[in-house]
Amino acid sequence: MKKFAGTLVALLVITVIGYIVAARQNWLGSPPGPGAITGDGLPQAAVIARQQARVDAATSAGVDGPKHVLFGDFHVHTTYSTDAFLWSLPMAGGRGVHPIGDTCDYARYCSGLDFWGITDHAAASTPRRWNETKASLRQCQALAGDPAQPDLVSFLGFEWTQVGNLPTNHYGHKNVIFRDLEDDQVAKRPIAAAGITTQVLRTDMQGFPPALVLTERGEIGRYLDFNAFLDEVRSVPACDPNTPSSQLPANCFESAATPGELVTRLEDQGLTPLIIPHGTSWGFYTPPGTTFDKQLEAEQRPEAFRVIEVMSGHGNSEEYRPWRAVEVDTESERLAGVCPEPSPGYLPSCWRAGEIIAQRCAEAGEPESVCEQRAADARHAYANMSIAGHLAVEGESAEDWLDAGQCTDCFLPPFNHRPGTSVQYGLAISNFDGDEPARFTWGFIASSDNHRARPGTGYKPVDRKVTTEANGPVNATWAKRIYGEPGPKTAEARLIDRDTLSDMAGFQLTELERQSSFWLTGGLAAVHASTPDRAGIWDAFERREIYGTSGPKMLLWFDLLDGEQRYPMGSELRASGVPTFEVRAVGAFKQQPGCPDFVHAGLDAERIEQLCSGECDNPTDERHPITRIEIVRILRQAKPDESVDTLIEDPWQVHRCDDQGQGCSVRFSDPEYTDAPRDVLYYARAIQAATPTINADNLRCEYDAEGTCIRVNPCFGDARTPDDDACTAPAEHRAWSSPIYLTAGVDAS
Repeated sequence: MKKFAGTLVALLVITVIGYIVAARQNWLGSPPGPGAITGDGLPQAAVIARQQARVDAATSAGVDGPKHVLFGDFHVHTTYSTDAFLWSLPMAGGRGVHPIGDTCDYARYCSGLDFWGITDHAAASTPRRWNETKASLRQCQALAGDPAQPDLVSFLGFEWTQVGNLPTNHYGHKNVIFRDLEDDQVAKRPIAAAGITTQVLRTDMQGFPPALVLTERGEIGRYLDFNAFLDEVRSVPACDPNTPSSQLPANCFESAATPGELVTRLEDQGLTPLIIPHGTSWGFYTPPGTTFDKQLEAEQRPEAFRVIEVMSGHGNSEEYRPWRAVEVDTESERLAGVCPEPSPGYLPSCWRAGEIIAQRCAEAGEPESVCEQRAADARHAYANMSIAGHLAVEGESAEDWLDAGQCTDCFLPPFNHRPGTSVQYGLAISNFDGDEPARFTWGFIASSDNHRARPGTGYKPVDRKVTTEANGPVNATWAKRIYGEPGPKTAEARLIDRDTLSDMAGFQLTELERQSSFWLTGGLAAVHASTPDRAGIWDAFERREIYGTSGPKMLLWFDLLDGEQRYPMGSELRASGVPTFEVRAVGAFKQQPGCPDFVHAGLDAERIEQLCSGECDNPTDERHPITRIEIVRILRQAKPDESVDTLIEDPWQVHRCDDQGQGCSVRFSDPEYTDAPRDVLYYARAIQAATPTINADNLRCEYDAEGTCIRVNPCFGDARTPDDDACTAPAEHRAWSSPIYLTAGVDAS
């Protein structure tokens, strides 16, 4: 018996050792594949019917000879993106991989889009994944029916995911979208952003160790698959940075350090794709004090960025505010930060850090003078720790910060909104280094930035933990692994130097828990296309005759009138007299439960439930009313010392609507333009009656009699907020037109 027991123990030991060795070598895991597209193309009658409904609405709103209005999503991730893979794992309550095959079915059947684009992170791409992505998109396109009247147009792209640790080297994220799908018309390989994101993935990030994986029992395979995912990325050798992009082999890892270098590398391959900045004011990773100014320098090629994503599931980056999270002393060698005082409607997080420490200090019985100094130390520490400022307060929780750092009067704002990288700020500034001022001349879109292979999630506020990026540790054990052990609630702040911060784990540096209350379903891109096909969509982007919505399929037209001539949104021209404009807007169709019949004919019940959460874009024949039209006017900076605060007029005009189902039309002029001609732009916002929206109330503040937030109830991504709590609140959804640019001294173009 003892001999048998000894043999059994030996076998167990050998098994465990063998497993550990195999796990270390990634023998037991395999990276995910592209998945399968399960549905066929839509019935042609369904495609024509949805387009006819938009033509009918345009006609009712008084639009003469309308182009095709088409809706899409140019910002979608699958588990070919590292963060998407991590969120799909059991540790974050994930439901398994979300392959690229799902994106095609979701866009076609669940959200009912006309076009979409894949934008997985270039930093995680490999030759295999790039080839499989291209093949899957071609398969999706092959199912689209008549090329002249397709049910869905698929675009290939990738995301250049740049993050800097200082305002001076942060440029943010850009999506690169190609017009066509053939190999000779797209990049040989996605181009990653050199720097922090590439270093983390290819060097710093560790796979799941065997000892940890063993504790996961039935879920072992999914963690081993992630290890294999990382191993595949690291097996691709780095490209020679001194070799032109066009001469590099297809099977190397290419990167670009700046936006200008990205443009240069694409041009070297003979490519001129759309390059779309997005999430520009999202403070989750944007260092306080960052502005758009350096991206107008000639070497960054600002003219190559003709479209910007105003809103996504990360929030609305449109609105400028004069306050700042931190005042940056640019004369200091280390870019020292100074904590500003609170201003109406805005409490800087650095200031709140001082309040937390002062309260703890008082509760510990320390003298008032001591507590005041500790509060000042806390404000200083926070202001000099970039996005990791919250770590200045040990033992802090999401609830401790109340609504500090947030734009409390913005529409669906991003977390820790950075006004210096807002769309409005970018449109107001100029660079005067050359003979003529350099400026951004963007067209506007919105998209989802969904990381679960679901384009266009904004059609209904359902299944928050799939249609938004809400996620979190599945239990306390995983919370400690991800965030680290919580520290003691000390009554003194700590200042962590930047070198030490750079060695700390990524999730620990970010306010991941508080961010969960700001995840949204995101928006849509819309185009006015001469033809409802690939060429028509692309031409609309080239003309900037495009707009964005915060999710619903709202219809919007914005024109400058010049006699019998109309210049649509996105135009750049010189007005000979008082400019007159016209805006027409029609609300989105109200939704009914469930899915249309053609969805049930194309997907089986299990697939509809798994992919669409049992709910599809299912419009009635009744539309939401438009309540008002807002006009924004932005004067373009005419000299270097001209304050941006005086240039952005939001709203410049507000026109109330009496929409009885026909939409809303307004006409207005700007007589001030001829009094003092200067470069100026105008754009329109159409505002729809409020409807329930996920995280519209983000932190869910409780206010005192003076309107100060005194308690919060965050909508967590983990079990603290139940899965069936959609965290909805009313929001007035909207559509943003692309601007019309009046430029002194140039002809219409």
